Amino acid sequence: MPLPLADGFEVSARLACELATGPEVAARWSDESACAGMTVGGLANHLVAQIDIAVGLLGAAPSDQRPIPLLEHYRRAAWVRSDLDAEANTTVRDGANAEAGSGFDALSARASAGLAALPGALAGADGREPDSVLLPWQGWALTAHDLTVTRLMEMMVHSDDLAASIGVETPQFPDDVVPPVLALLAGVAVERHGQTALVRALARPQRAPDQVSAFG
Repeated sequence: MPLPLADGFEVSARLACELATGPEVAARWSDESACAGMTVGGLANHLVAQIDIAVGLLGAAPSDQRPIPLLEHYRRAAWVRSDLDAEANTTVRDGANAEAGSGFDALSARASAGLAALPGALAGADGREPDSVLLPWQGWALTAHDLTVTRLMEMMVHSDDLAASIGVETPQFPDDVVPPVLALLAGVAVERHGQTALVRALARPQRAPDQVSAFG
């Protein structure tokens, strides 16, 4: 059975790479981005890295671990509830900034290579047996579908970050990938702030709390 979000994932990856390799990014490469502590070049590398992660993990052999639910992944992940200066977050920022040291041309080559490899990785995810994708830096596994949702969320959020950093419009992602990403963000936000806070933020702003973010 084809991976449900495969087509939308490919389109989303192209949108993210087009943004990350645009001339506005090259012009502001060393400037600080909308993500504090991360340069524009670092953020662009972090955005493109989401495609590399998808290619690498979906192309690996299935794990023998039982996959955990998607929201459980975010309950366990240290960075979700860590402040910006915690090691779980500084490691990501520092790594992305270091990758930016290779320059804009290297990023463009990386994006092209990732996009070229992505269709094969997505096709290879069809009928994985067992349907279990190990996240080696975490030590647990997700289904292939849930893995793609995590990368889509990263691409959508960081595309907005990057667009805000360079003063361009945020890309509009395919209709089929938006609901699962919003469901993920809403689910994490409910766990952090409670269902009433989120309902009010969406429907009754006059009673809504100031903060209902899923992260941060």
